[in-house]
Amino acid sequence: MSRAVIPFQEGGLDLKDLMGGKGANLGEMTKAGLPVPQGFTITTAACLEYYEAGQLLTEERKREISQALSALEQQTGKKLGDPSNPLLVSVRSGAVISMPGMMDTILNLGLNDETVKGLEELTGNPRFARDCYRRFIQMFSDVVLGIPHYRFERVIEKKKEELGLRSDTEVSAGEWLSVIDTFKGIVREETGKPFPQDPMEQLYRSIIAVFDSWNNQRARIYRKIHKISDDLGTAVNVQMMVFGNMGNDSGTGVAFTRNPSTGEKVLYGEFLINAQGEDVVAGIRTPEPIAALSERLPLIYEEFRRISTRLEAHYRDMQDIEFTVERGKLYILQTRNGKRTARAAVKIAADMVEEGVIDKKTALQRVDPEQLDQLLHRRIDPDASLDVLVKGLPASPGAASGQIVFDADTAERQAQEGKKVILVRTETTPEDIHGMVSAQGILTSRGGMTSHAAVVARGMGKPCICGCETARIDSKKRELRIGNALLREGDVLSIDGGTGEVIRGEVPLIDPELSGEFQRLLRWADEVRRLRVRTNADNPEDAAKAREFGAEGVGLCRTEHMFMAADRVPLVREMILAESTEERRKPLAKLLPMQTADFVGIFRAMEGLPVTIRLLDPPLHEFLPNLEDLLTERVRLQMTEGVDPNLIREKEELLRKVRQLHEFNPMLGHRGCRLGLIHPEIYAMQVEAIFLAAAEVTGEGIAVQPEIMIPLVGHVNELKEMRKLVEETAVQAAERSGKSIPYTVGTMIEVPRAALTAAEIAEEADFFSFGTNDLTQTTFGYSRDDAEGKFLHHYIEGKILPENPFISLDTDGVGRLVSIGVQEGRKTKPHLKTGICGEHGGEKNSIQFCHRAGLDYVSCSPFRVPLARLAAAQAALS
Repeated sequence: MSRAVIPFQEGGLDLKDLMGGKGANLGEMTKAGLPVPQGFTITTAACLEYYEAGQLLTEERKREISQALSALEQQTGKKLGDPSNPLLVSVRSGAVISMPGMMDTILNLGLNDETVKGLEELTGNPRFARDCYRRFIQMFSDVVLGIPHYRFERVIEKKKEELGLRSDTEVSAGEWLSVIDTFKGIVREETGKPFPQDPMEQLYRSIIAVFDSWNNQRARIYRKIHKISDDLGTAVNVQMMVFGNMGNDSGTGVAFTRNPSTGEKVLYGEFLINAQGEDVVAGIRTPEPIAALSERLPLIYEEFRRISTRLEAHYRDMQDIEFTVERGKLYILQTRNGKRTARAAVKIAADMVEEGVIDKKTALQRVDPEQLDQLLHRRIDPDASLDVLVKGLPASPGAASGQIVFDADTAERQAQEGKKVILVRTETTPEDIHGMVSAQGILTSRGGMTSHAAVVARGMGKPCICGCETARIDSKKRELRIGNALLREGDVLSIDGGTGEVIRGEVPLIDPELSGEFQRLLRWADEVRRLRVRTNADNPEDAAKAREFGAEGVGLCRTEHMFMAADRVPLVREMILAESTEERRKPLAKLLPMQTADFVGIFRAMEGLPVTIRLLDPPLHEFLPNLEDLLTERVRLQMTEGVDPNLIREKEELLRKVRQLHEFNPMLGHRGCRLGLIHPEIYAMQVEAIFLAAAEVTGEGIAVQPEIMIPLVGHVNELKEMRKLVEETAVQAAERSGKSIPYTVGTMIEVPRAALTAAEIAEEADFFSFGTNDLTQTTFGYSRDDAEGKFLHHYIEGKILPENPFISLDTDGVGRLVSIGVQEGRKTKPHLKTGICGEHGGEKNSIQFCHRAGLDYVSCSPFRVPLARLAAAQAALS
């Protein structure tokens, strides 16, 4: 059998990589004896060869296509181009992975000025024949000749207006002849040549056009969104035409074996009497629901229902079926696994297990983990019409609408008045936290996926869009300008944190639904996964929410987020700006009971599950006033008459200290364990708070498992010193509380040297947690905020990088370091516990890698815990 051309009767699902999904299914149905119009598939191998040859259909391939056509002519008793008995064919794409509507199709191929007359005589229906011919000219001209579709539609609309007609089906045979002449005139005008009359020329050019459509813009965008390889190519299916536009005993339609929106087990779809398939898709006429077919053509409906049941049983999945009825005979044109919403995917998978169609393992693999985000956050009604102004970075999923506000105080005040608000800021800071809590969602013009706004919003489960650089925010004028659109404070704006779309006005939102099927699917996932799933939680509320979603502990508690509360920022600044250790101890003493209360709440929420607490990590400048703002404020005070000189001196002193602490690259500066080594009293306060909280909760009869994590270790001596500080503080805390708390000490592996020297570092560590956000930055040498805002999207579009390494783990580089870290660490301690706590801990492909690399757990934001549970199960099954 040729790898380039395969007849349907020789095909099947085992040849899907060659025949594409459509061709393989047509072959499968043909062998099963279903009523499928005969044809053949020009394979993906031929498509790839076409591109390798410089977009040339070779003479050898033309010969093979001609031979396959001759065989089809023998099967059907018709001949392409024969005026007395013309064979007409459709030419359709068929990718290996379904891409509905993304590539091109040509119907009624083989018609010309002579064969249309033969079709008239054969059918005794001139109107039908001429309708088919005008459709063919229109489609061929659009797809092959590149003439805009609207030029032909205008002609039809004008003709109907002249005749006072509403529907295409009312146009007479004579009028269609007039339309055809006009169409041919448009072709000559646009191309300088007459419409092609040779059917073989029509066929070869149509095949080439479908091959070319593999790389049209909409197909490329679809592949990018759905992460489909550009190297697969498309097959082309050449199939005998059957006609749904031959009268009231004919028709065409599309139906799903189950409702693709809800998953309900009922035929769902629509059909049109006396129509071709393009009429349904193009919306030229309003179709009827599939149930109405039982009244219009009851025998056809019953036969279609039986075939639908048979196809679903054969493929063991919900099917999307295209069909045509020609003069009372049913034909199945295509079947494929149907696209469905997350809600439907979960229900169908669970129901099919209950029905005995599939087993639990198959059900787990039927649901895309990324889809679960739709079920856990409010989302925009998919049927809504949207006025999208711009797209930013989708920093935190979910959707929200509200009145624009430009500062946190206004957000809090208006929220207290019962108003829904969207907080719009150039970037957020710790002082904005009260406004973020009050807002329905957050939009910033700066920052990336790990910016303050992004991280805090994800922890809260609020929608957030960051890095929307084309948005011009004027907080003084209280205005937001996006392109030509000017919005003022109080105007309504909507955001979709899952897509990054900023939308003018209010949009209808759908509330999340956690169905019984959803819970059942996750229980099945827990039965098969090896990876444990923890959460990133910095407060009791997040910890409790994560427990609801099935988290098995806290894998990352970022203590710096606890310091970002509005009432604590002044104390943190006082601590940072202190000139001596003694001066620093005063604000630390005030922060101690606050930190203790934080840990008490989290330990209670986790009820004995492990809690990994990372000691203070971020660059200190994040807690300090902006240098430019301070300079502006000083100048303003100096130029204002009657200002207290002491106030100016205080501002200048603050400016001096901020300049003193200024760093050229704060991400690589005085942060993490470096802060703890230079100012051990800061880490000692945090460790004391952990043990005091643990003692209090233990006294309530609740078990605790504190795991103390030292950040940004690059050398074993750093961890050795910090471990000593923890051990000494633990002894002191035990003396103070009267309770000795068991604990472990580990480190976050987030710089390459730590991974490469993991065998040494493991001598001082009880566990490793891979901080892949920073590890990606330090491995690539990228600043994430700058990379995502400036050049990373060009890298992705230009295929310099296959994917954004901050979203899906770079397994070849960063992943290699993780694997080295695990292997080297376990050489020293064979049972060393290892996990991942960066954003990658909630991304399905990264979770697959974590399973293969032998990690013990992943940790992610609370709302991604269900996704991680399912992805971990799929990793175990694969």
